[in-house]
Amino acid sequence: MSETFPFAFAPSYRLPAAALGIRPGTAEVVVDGHELVVRFGPWRLRTPLTNVVDTQVTGGFAWLKTAGPPHLSFSDRGVTFATNGDRALCLTFATPVPAIEPTGRLRHPGATVTVADPLALQSTLAGST
Repeated sequence: MSETFPFAFAPSYRLPAAALGIRPGTAEVVVDGHELVVRFGPWRLRTPLTNVVDTQVTGGFAWLKTAGPPHLSFSDRGVTFATNGDRALCLTFATPVPAIEPTGRLRHPGATVTVADPLALQSTLAGST
């Protein structure tokens, strides 16, 4: 059985996201019995649930640093999939995963997702590992 967590789109994020194919119908996090999949317009992140080692609810993101495509953190190589600046769930991986470039060489030790219910996603992940 799988659970789907839609992204929460703030009005100010909709236009930059839509220009890149990121819309409510193309942005979601899916947790099934074995893996976590982030779909964000044309971008994908996929990893086994056993690779998710920590989660933390966070928020307060600057629009300029998060609106539009996925964003790479230059400090830790984490990736942010943001559709609002208010609340998100930050995921930490045991083994870094590919997500934002097609060769898979760039790997991310963590991902931040602005799903509508970060606490529900956190609870689902806690129960899955």
